[in-house]
Amino acid sequence: MSDLIDIQASVKAKYGATAKSVTQNQNADGCCGGGGCCGGDSDPISGDLYSADQTGILPETAVAASLGCGNPTALAQLNPGETVLDLGSGGGIDVLLSAKRVGPEGKAYGLDMTDEMLQLARENQEKAGATNVEFLKGTIEDIPLPDGSVDVIISNCVINLSGDKEKVIQEAFRVLKPGGRFAVSDVVVDGDVPDEVRKNMELWVGCIAGALQVSEFRNLLTHAGFEDVDIEPTRTYDARDAREFLEGAGLDVDRVAEEVKGKFLSAFIRAAKPAA
Repeated sequence: MSDLIDIQASVKAKYGATAKSVTQNQNADGCCGGGGCCGGDSDPISGDLYSADQTGILPETAVAASLGCGNPTALAQLNPGETVLDLGSGGGIDVLLSAKRVGPEGKAYGLDMTDEMLQLARENQEKAGATNVEFLKGTIEDIPLPDGSVDVIISNCVINLSGDKEKVIQEAFRVLKPGGRFAVSDVVVDGDVPDEVRKNMELWVGCIAGALQVSEFRNLLTHAGFEDVDIEPTRTYDARDAREFLEGAGLDVDRVAEEVKGKFLSAFIRAAKPAA
C-alpha cells in the first residue's frame, strides 16, 4: 500500500505542476501553441498525436496539457448517445473530443485525481461550451461511478502510471455496461528491461517504468472477464527516443538506451465486456 501511495503522490506532483505551468504560461503570454509556450518541446512519447482538425476546435490549454502516448479518440468507436469515460483525463482533450462524437444525447466523463488538472479541465470545458461533459475527482483504482453505467472506456497513457493495474482493469470491467468497450492508448513493453529502469520513480511518472509487458496486459484483461482482447502497436521507441526519455533519470543514458531500444511501444488496446 505504501508503494501505491508513493506512486500516486509522485504522479500528482508531476501532473499538478504541469497544469500550473500551462495556466501560468497562458496567463503570462496569452498563447499556448508550439515553441514551448505552454506545453514545452515535443517529446518522443506525447508529440504529434492529434491532427490540426482536432486541435483547432479545442482550447489551446487543453492541447498544451495533453501528455498522452496515442489518440484513443481517433481509434475508438464512439456512437451518438453513448456514455464515455476517460481514465486520467488531465486537461480534458480526449473528453472534449469524445463529447463531440457522442453528441448532445451522449455523455463524456473525465476522471482525474489531481486538483490542478481538474480545474484546468473544467476551465477548458467552459471555453469549449461543452454541456455534455462532467469531470470527476477520484482514482482510476476506485472509479466513482455505478456498475454498468458506461458504454466506452478510453484512456491515454495513464494505466501505466498506476501501482495497482489489476484493480484498474477490474474497475473498468465493473463500470462498463454489458457489451461495453475498452479502448485505451498506453505504453507497453515487449522484452526484458533493466531493474534500474523499473525502480526509477522519475521514469515511472514519465510513463516508462510502470509499463506492462504485452502479455501481462492481455492476461489482466482476460482474467477480469474481458473478451476479444487486441493489442496493436502504434509506435516503437528506438535508441534516440530512449535517450530522450531517459534524460534526467540519473542513469547511464547511452548504455541503458541501447538496452531498451525497441522494447517500449505505444499501443492501442481494445477489449469488450461480454454482452450477456
